Amino acid sequence: MNKGMSEIVKSISKIVFPFIMVFGISIILYGHVTPGGGFAGGVVLTGGFVLLLLAFGAEHAFRIFPRKIAKSLDSIGALGFLSIALLGLTGGMFFLNFLPKGRLFHLWGGGTLLLSNLMIGIKIGSALFVAIATLSMARLVHIKKGLKYRQSEEEKQ
Repeated sequence: MNKGMSEIVKSISKIVFPFIMVFGISIILYGHVTPGGGFAGGVVLTGGFVLLLLAFGAEHAFRIFPRKIAKSLDSIGALGFLSIALLGLTGGMFFLNFLPKGRLFHLWGGGTLLLSNLMIGIKIGSALFVAIATLSMARLVHIKKGLKYRQSEEEKQ
């Protein structure tokens, strides 16, 4: 049985996926200068992987972004964000900017905000993808007074 959608959807998804990834990464990296940031960029990255999930099926999406790596990146993002916040304590305040602020009208002048956006983007992108993929694989069928998990489409009958 052919998993996923039609060949047209699969072909367009292959073309669009890299552009979505580059756009999500740019939202994360330039979030301290433009509207956006880690959360918005992470959601865009998740959208790219959900596009693959819908077009090709869960097996293909997990081949490109394995579940173990996604769970590890989720933890790394959370610990990295917490580390940045705690490193500010070295200066005497939680989330204190301990990096140089840069100069006006120059791109890399956000201090720790760039690192915070990066960690949040990694966390949101991986955690949201795992959550959506897990929910998409769960098939519950109502049977009289309870719910039963259905493994495949063939068990409908």
